[in-house]
Amino acid sequence: MMRYVLSLICLSSPLAAQPVTQDDVLRAELRPGWRSESGQQFAALHLQLAPHWKTYWRAPGDAGVAPIFDWSGSENVGAVQIHWPRPEVFDFQGMQTIGYRGDVVLPVEITPKDPQRPVRLQAGVELGVCNDICMPAALSLAGLLPMTGAPDGMISDAMAAVPADAARAGLTQVGCRVEDIQDGLRVTARLAIPPAPGHETVVMETDGPVWVSDSAVSREGSDLIAMADFVPQPGQAFTFDPARLRLTILSPGQALEVTGCPIN
Repeated sequence: MMRYVLSLICLSSPLAAQPVTQDDVLRAELRPGWRSESGQQFAALHLQLAPHWKTYWRAPGDAGVAPIFDWSGSENVGAVQIHWPRPEVFDFQGMQTIGYRGDVVLPVEITPKDPQRPVRLQAGVELGVCNDICMPAALSLAGLLPMTGAPDGMISDAMAAVPADAARAGLTQVGCRVEDIQDGLRVTARLAIPPAPGHETVVMETDGPVWVSDSAVSREGSDLIAMADFVPQPGQAFTFDPARLRLTILSPGQALEVTGCPIN
């Protein structure tokens, strides 16, 4: 098994009776994966969280901490894409957070600069882990990735769990209304899609230095309606591009995704 380096910094809190060590809450490894016939390299970050602890999805909610990745120490890496498996929606002190618990496998797809040479992946990761208290974690994982070998079942299973194409799941129409608010924009999306079992959460994401609120979600018959505010950082320009708006619909046991929301 490939070695890893893991460091965890704990925030002091009156809720913590004893200091929490890194081994109490988080372990991590780099799964080296395989190289596909098309030349793409597949690996994964494998996180193991202690019971009741969680970490966060790419869009973590108001009370979460989005992970940050640094691949700059890697060799023969042209591009890196993370494939995010379906996350869970949590309630944290009345606030919505979105993330993972237990065993978390984050598949990483790498395009080598030179397909004839091996890839050495160096991953620096900053993330938050939370239970009754939250703390930042810093990971440094590295390894030489194989150019041959069979696919890793854990990585393949995680890739199969990414949100599905909403159109294939019954989405027939999507449109957005955009309104000015005092400090940004309010976007209301209407999606014609059959109801999912259980509570539905809609997450809106877009490019740029912008904060996006949790969506207020409702139903009007077969239409799912989600409304969120987009507020740019002070002093930062922000242009809303409806073609790049990504909407993810989360419900128990299901995740759907669509990119692009024409303005009505």
